[in-house]
Amino acid sequence: MTDDIDDLPLPPESGGGFFGEAPAEQVPVPVQAEKSTPYRVLARKYRPQTLDDLIGQDSLVRILRRAFELKRVAHAFMLTGVRGVGKTTTARIIARALNCIGPDGKGGPTAEPCGVCANCTAILADRHPDVLEMDAASRTGVDDVREIIEATRFRPMQARMKVFIIDEVHMLSRNAFNALLKTLEEPPSQVTFIFATTELRKVPVTVLSRCQRFDLRRVPQALLTEHFGRIAEKEGATLSEDALALIARAADGSVRDGLSLLDQAIAQGASDADAVSDMLGLADRGLVFDLLDALMAGKAAEALDLTDQAYARGADLGVLLTDLLDLLHLVSRLKAMPGLRESRDLPEAERLRGGVLADRLSTSSLGRAWQILLKGVNEVESAPDRRQAAEMVLIRLCHASLLPTPDRLIRQLTEGGVDLSLPSGPSGGATPSGEMSSGLQTAPVLSTSVSPTDTGGPRAHVRLVANGGEIIEPGYAEAAPELAPEPELPPTPPRTWREMVALVWDKQPQLHGVLRSSVHLVRFSPPDVQVRLEDQHTKADRLLQNFLEEMFPGQWRISLSTAEGEPTLDEQGAEVVAINRAMVEAHPLVQAILDAFPGAKIGDVQDHSLDEYGLPPEITAPLTEDSPPDLEFAPLDADFLDEDDLN
Repeated sequence: MTDDIDDLPLPPESGGGFFGEAPAEQVPVPVQAEKSTPYRVLARKYRPQTLDDLIGQDSLVRILRRAFELKRVAHAFMLTGVRGVGKTTTARIIARALNCIGPDGKGGPTAEPCGVCANCTAILADRHPDVLEMDAASRTGVDDVREIIEATRFRPMQARMKVFIIDEVHMLSRNAFNALLKTLEEPPSQVTFIFATTELRKVPVTVLSRCQRFDLRRVPQALLTEHFGRIAEKEGATLSEDALALIARAADGSVRDGLSLLDQAIAQGASDADAVSDMLGLADRGLVFDLLDALMAGKAAEALDLTDQAYARGADLGVLLTDLLDLLHLVSRLKAMPGLRESRDLPEAERLRGGVLADRLSTSSLGRAWQILLKGVNEVESAPDRRQAAEMVLIRLCHASLLPTPDRLIRQLTEGGVDLSLPSGPSGGATPSGEMSSGLQTAPVLSTSVSPTDTGGPRAHVRLVANGGEIIEPGYAEAAPELAPEPELPPTPPRTWREMVALVWDKQPQLHGVLRSSVHLVRFSPPDVQVRLEDQHTKADRLLQNFLEEMFPGQWRISLSTAEGEPTLDEQGAEVVAINRAMVEAHPLVQAILDAFPGAKIGDVQDHSLDEYGLPPEITAPLTEDSPPDLEFAPLDADFLDEDDLN
């Protein structure tokens, strides 16, 4: 059988085969199948390869270029910033810059890696044996760090430097950080550490102090818009400027997040702002403007109709409230900074419509709307039905927009000739002032405070807060000037009973409480002081005597008396508070506010001119050598003597 096979004739060289020439139409023509490469998402396809490709990080690029130029590259870097700004990408660029040998194989460390040498291509392909990346989120233990420390003892196998890139380094355990400290402080000359983190505050200070820190900033929205536009053009896609701006705004400064959204928009064919809004689950920007217009005009029916339209398109009403907050912030910025209306950072539609709203709405109304929406967002998150909660917030905002502005309410309260000045209080020249706060569910509460004015004349200070926003704030307020600390001086002998009690406060707080609440002054005639105790078992007289003996040896004598004496300091303070409250209740402006807001209540009355005992300042004369030993002081309400009385 074998011999028979060997005797078979060979096929002709013409290629007809053993069975003769095949018909021309039946001869199979080999076709070279096109090599299909797997699709790469835009975030990987357009990942920066050099420092020039990094956008929005000018400071970092400048410092790194200078460091390589001077050959003063740090042995450890700490890259921090929000997700997607290029921390890991920057780490890989640094690794290539440290190990690039140039196309001819003779180059050294450079800020411009060639990208074609063996080291550059291997690092770009994530297969270089001397550039090791570790995710600290999944390898947090001290054993993982010990592996790195052990690897630092060996020289690089192929590259010039061994580079260890540890991502999310803040996830390492405390023991892992401690194990790394010594190696991080004195690493081998051929080792470089590059750390990346989004939570810098969780990294121990001992680690931060051993690294050169770079804060990667959020990429500005205008720069992201231009960058996404260039990439879309390279991909053969056409997106409108408004659509690109929406993607850039949603990216929130993150290039990677924005490229992922751009990838999604191109795949879905979303070329205009409406399509991108639907893709992102956002309400149309024009609809948000219309909604804010209706809300600030108090048109609840129109606002709810627009809300229904957004809900029908799939928008989350909680997100819609966030969009309103964003728009309120934009309008407030346009009002505070008119120059933004010419800025290229904002789309033309937002500049025009936002400028109109900024001209029409007052700062107080914008602030009130902000407060209501800010509270409403939290309510929506905790409500059983998000749509119902969001609509209730919008109805509340419509109602609040119809309330009068501060200047209008003041005019209404004062048109009838209401006198805004207050009568002088018991301390002379004191002025009550008030503060009213309320929500929609509770009645307003008016709290007042009394403070002296520079001009000597009293003024009213009443503030009313309702429906989550400030309604009225007329009047006068001034912060007390800060005084430089005075050097400690020897204690001055007290000139009054109140000064003597106050002197005890710092040293013996418990005795101080007894003196102000349970001790009645009968006679204060230095060096003799007579008091009456409400509770004979307190021994406050002997404790006070011992205290004064330590402070002023041999200068004071405390004795008990059975006379009635003065009210205690607390009783005197309560009397002053009652007088101030009656004065505030009788003031015309307060009466007008109570009439305008039925159910309002007056809260605590505060007189800032009073001391800690609730009493007006004492009028005292300094003790001198010529002062008689029995010097007594006239009561605060005593009249001055005329010359006839002296005669």
